[in-house]
Amino acid sequence: MSTNTQVLLAARPSGRPTPSDFRIVETAIPEPAEGEVLLKILYLSLDPYMRGRMNTGRSYAKPVEIGAVMEGGTVARVVRSRHPDFSDGDFVLSHSGWQSYALSRGADLRKLDPSAAPLSAALGILGMPGFTAYAGLLTIGKPKPGETVAVAAASGAVGSAVGQIARIKGARAVGIAGGADKCAFVRDTLGFDAVIDHRAPDFAEQLAAACPKGIDVYFENVGGHVWDAVFPLLNDFARVPICGLIAHYNQAGGPQAGGDRLPGVMREVLSRSLLIRGFIQREFADQRPVFYQEMAGWIANGEVRYKEDVVDGIENAPNAFIGLLEGRNFGKLVVRVAAEN
Repeated sequence: MSTNTQVLLAARPSGRPTPSDFRIVETAIPEPAEGEVLLKILYLSLDPYMRGRMNTGRSYAKPVEIGAVMEGGTVARVVRSRHPDFSDGDFVLSHSGWQSYALSRGADLRKLDPSAAPLSAALGILGMPGFTAYAGLLTIGKPKPGETVAVAAASGAVGSAVGQIARIKGARAVGIAGGADKCAFVRDTLGFDAVIDHRAPDFAEQLAAACPKGIDVYFENVGGHVWDAVFPLLNDFARVPICGLIAHYNQAGGPQAGGDRLPGVMREVLSRSLLIRGFIQREFADQRPVFYQEMAGWIANGEVRYKEDVVDGIENAPNAFIGLLEGRNFGKLVVRVAAEN
């Protein structure tokens, strides 16, 4: 590449994002100053949280500004280093956003060993999604042997890891996914004890039948009608880590249709002694070294498996991201920006 391809936020979506909310531009490849490195982006991670960064309003992180590069995790190769801790050719995990080249002063970089695992895994099972599953389930969910752990979006990057870790800890894993192919993958490849298709007309009844002893831990990634089916099945003292609410990300602001169900929900939270806890994975950053060690071991011995959905070309990131919010991806969604060599 002779130029730097960047995907900018062109407009703040009202509801579902459209291609016109993004703008693709070509800029000059930047030159690193003393203490900087020039990165060539190899892989870009696409994740549901990015939808929130397109909005203004109170959140756990600042929104992307109009005209700025869309943010996101990346795997990159150092192509020119003027930093004492990095050499040309190093592979690193970075947060360089939706572009093909970026500068870094090194503080946000973590070196990767391409012989230890596929580089793209640092954006999925060995990266933020895998750590989100690990920290949220074990710190908030605290599954015990014999308990039932249910997880929404069970074929996705986070949900697939949640169910497999639950089984490693001796719990029974019940997955919720959309479509026959995803359900078969969760059951046959990931080894969940049961999986229910949330698109089935009798989804709530099937879920209840799959959880005859109720649900002790529910790892929430979706919200919407999935939450409606899960909530009545929560046992006393159930724990509910709230990781995501993808069913609601494209809703326009303002009150939603329907009656106010909060009083009824709060009454049940009180009477059943439920723990419902939202979290951001960075809250548990001190657990990352143990996570890297444990997850690498589980992958090596076959206890954890994963699937990637790879899209080629940075210019295809906007449509791939729109598809992610509609559930069209199958596995961890990654954009391959450039070849590794």
